Amino acid sequence: MSVDWLAALLKDQPVAAAPKAGWKLFEVACEGHAAYGGGHIPGAQYLDTRQFEQLPFWNKVPDAALLCVLQQAGMGPDTSVILYGVNLLAAARVAHLLLVAGVQDVRLLDGGMAAWRAAGHALQGREPQTSPPGCYADLALAQPVRRVARPEYLIDTAQAKAHLARADAALVSIRTRAEYQGETSGYSYITARGEIRGALWGHAGSDGDVNSMGSFQDALGRMKPAAEIAALWREAGIGPEMQIAFYCGTGWRASLAFFYAWLMGWERISVYDGGWFEWSSDPAHPVICRMR
Repeated sequence: MSVDWLAALLKDQPVAAAPKAGWKLFEVACEGHAAYGGGHIPGAQYLDTRQFEQLPFWNKVPDAALLCVLQQAGMGPDTSVILYGVNLLAAARVAHLLLVAGVQDVRLLDGGMAAWRAAGHALQGREPQTSPPGCYADLALAQPVRRVARPEYLIDTAQAKAHLARADAALVSIRTRAEYQGETSGYSYITARGEIRGALWGHAGSDGDVNSMGSFQDALGRMKPAAEIAALWREAGIGPEMQIAFYCGTGWRASLAFFYAWLMGWERISVYDGGWFEWSSDPAHPVICRMR
C-alpha cells in the first residue's frame, strides 16, 4: 500500500481496497523501541522481530508461541494488518510469518518509513511502548497445542534438501552477488562463505549491504513493477510453475522476495527458514564457493 493511501486511511477518507473494520497498524523493528518512541506513524503499535524468531539460527518460534504473540497483539485470521518499518525487511519477515500463521489480509507499506518521511507525512512520538515478552515454549506448554494455518509457506532444512532433488523445485538465493560467489558471508556472525550447491540466484541488492533489495525496489525503496521482477527471475530460470523456496542468510530478504511473489500471484512459494546460516553450520551439507 502507498503512503498516500495510508495517510488517507488514517484521516478516515475513502480508499480503494479498504481494510476490514478493526484493522491494525504496526511498526516492526529489531530492538527498535527507542526509535519507535521518538517518532512513528500515528496510531501504529510496535512489534519486535525477537518475538517471532529464536536462536541459534533466528528461525521462527514454535507454532504455539507464534500464535500467542499474535493473540497478545490483538490479531486473528480475519484481522487486516498493515506493517512498516525503518528497515522494511523487518516488516517483511513478520508479514511472512503472519501469513504462515493464517492471517489472511497482510499488507506492507510500500517504501516503509523512508517513503512516509519523504512524502512529508506527520509522525507521532511518545515514550516507547513496552513490547509483549513473547510466548516461548515454557508459556506455550500451558496452552492447548495449536498449529499454524499455512505451514507450507515455510520449510526446514530437510525439506530444503528435498527441493534440491526435485526437477520441478528450486531453492532461490536472495543474496548479493558477492555472497552468492563466496566473496563474503554477508554477516558478522556467519563465518562460512559460499552458497548451497544447486541453488539458483534470485538477486538481492548492493554488495556489502544485506539490507539492500535494489534488484526489486526503486530508489525510494518501493516495489518495482511485477513484470520487471518476473523477468529478472525468469532470466535466472525461476518461474511460478516451479515449487520455489526463497532463502537468504537468516530470512529477512527471503521474506520480502516471498511477499513480492505472493503479491504477484505465485502460489507454490515458501521461505527456507534456516537459510545460509543453518545450512552452512553443518559441514556435511553440499556447498559451492565460486571464489576458490
